[in-house]
Amino acid sequence: MAIIQYPEANDLRELVRFSEKDGTIWLAENRMVLMHTSALGTLRKELIGSVGKEHARRLLTRMGYASGVRDAELAMRIRGHQSLQDAFFTGPQLHMLEGVVRVTPIQVDMDIDSGRFNGEFRWENAWEQEVHTREFGQSDEPVCWSQIGYASGYTSAFMGRFILFKEVECVGAGHNHCRIVGKPLEEWDDAAEHATYFESDSMLTHLLELRNQVDYLRSSITQQTQAPQLVGCSKGFKQAHDLVLRASDTQVSVLLLGETGVGKERFARTLHQNSKRKQGPFVAINCAALPNDLIESELFGVEKGAFTGAQNSRIGKFERADGGTIFLDEIGELPLAAQAKLLRVLQEGEIERLGDDRVRKINVRIVAATNVDLQTAAKEGRFRLDLFYRLNVYPIKIPALRDRVADIPLLVDAMLSRFCTLYEKKLLGVSDKTMQAITAYQWPGNIRELENMIERGVILAPPGGWIELEHLFTQIAEAGDWECSISSSGHLENTANPCQKSSLLNAIFSSGIQLDELESSLLEAAVLKSDGNLAKAARLLGITRPQLQYRLKKTGALPESFAESN
Repeated sequence: MAIIQYPEANDLRELVRFSEKDGTIWLAENRMVLMHTSALGTLRKELIGSVGKEHARRLLTRMGYASGVRDAELAMRIRGHQSLQDAFFTGPQLHMLEGVVRVTPIQVDMDIDSGRFNGEFRWENAWEQEVHTREFGQSDEPVCWSQIGYASGYTSAFMGRFILFKEVECVGAGHNHCRIVGKPLEEWDDAAEHATYFESDSMLTHLLELRNQVDYLRSSITQQTQAPQLVGCSKGFKQAHDLVLRASDTQVSVLLLGETGVGKERFARTLHQNSKRKQGPFVAINCAALPNDLIESELFGVEKGAFTGAQNSRIGKFERADGGTIFLDEIGELPLAAQAKLLRVLQEGEIERLGDDRVRKINVRIVAATNVDLQTAAKEGRFRLDLFYRLNVYPIKIPALRDRVADIPLLVDAMLSRFCTLYEKKLLGVSDKTMQAITAYQWPGNIRELENMIERGVILAPPGGWIELEHLFTQIAEAGDWECSISSSGHLENTANPCQKSSLLNAIFSSGIQLDELESSLLEAAVLKSDGNLAKAARLLGITRPQLQYRLKKTGALPESFAESN
């Protein structure tokens, strides 16, 4: 039998990147971790002891299956243009690169178009059988559960149909080596017996259902249910949400403070929905969007003939909100005349329509919001100080999104669910690299910016695929074949990807240029590109200015007089 050869794995090794500065390891776009096999063995032992052998096997098999699916997506992306066999062998090579097991192909017969697959592989140095044997001794049956899940998940995703692998020999069961065989599920006589390990754990599902029932009963008793449009778990969010709930049972006017886009209107709606006024109307007004000459008529109403063009009497927003809540966004933009009337509403609970002298009583709760410092505006004469004191009875500060990083994954999941439903699109989610970029980004536009970006990502991502960086950050998409990294300040930067780095190194080796000459040319080019500004040139090279000056003197790339004057 001819020996099956793997393709060169240099392209795979270049995908592995260690970033000790921010505590991450990457395999292309997927975040990885290094763990002691002894720690994994302890976890395996605890699982078996807690839920039993069958349930532990199901959990580990499904974990391996999920890992195999992710590697199949990577394989098709980086080697999809190569031969079918070379592209498929990405999986076994990745399994070895990840330190799981040595994989030797014995025979592989596959055809994606017809769905035909028949494969046999030998495993050596499998970590899973080593830790199982160490913890439990020799077994009566194969023990490489997560590895079988990986092989099945990888091949199933690659072939587009369920391919079941079985471990027909295992060192943990007393054999000389581990050997696996894979073929379509329906071709196995005992398919049903093995397929159960790839299904969700019925016992754990039942436990989750019980927990959800307990959570529901607890929330019903305390009446502390969170409005469905609010999502978060961070300390800042919880504080703001708790203040909203405390105010909901009172009639106090509330002032919501925070930057543009933090979701002030959603907090206002939550306040209304949790109050005794929830059966009444909720009227939202953006004060900054109202023309100055129409603000009073819009807010308080107008009588027929009050001014040219007023052909009919019309009620204002306050009367429309009678019995409910009115939300005044950007209240700092109200002109002083309208502020005086608003103060009367707050103090007396009554309004007068424009052009009318009849007083009308109203029962309205006012929730105001602003992103400006009203106290400073009052000192400058742009906002009434007495109105500020009246509104500032119950202020609630809503934190910016950059200050509630723990909420970002929850917000992304909620937005993905909503937009995937809206656009009738099924996606796998956000890739690990993209999620890291999302959490590191500063979000000047806060939740509104995140929402717009996730919507764009859902639209641009391929059906059934992952949302990647280029689907979200347009500046990364414009950068062509560059990939995104995060600077220490939290901003997006462009760095050459491993394939570009390899091409650059090959070009340097082929040129025959010596190291000293290369360094001198690089230093000169940086100084030239920076128009002689050494500080700027040093930043281009990623070194300090004194380090650059020392290297320039050492290589003779910069005259002494220029170095001193600069």
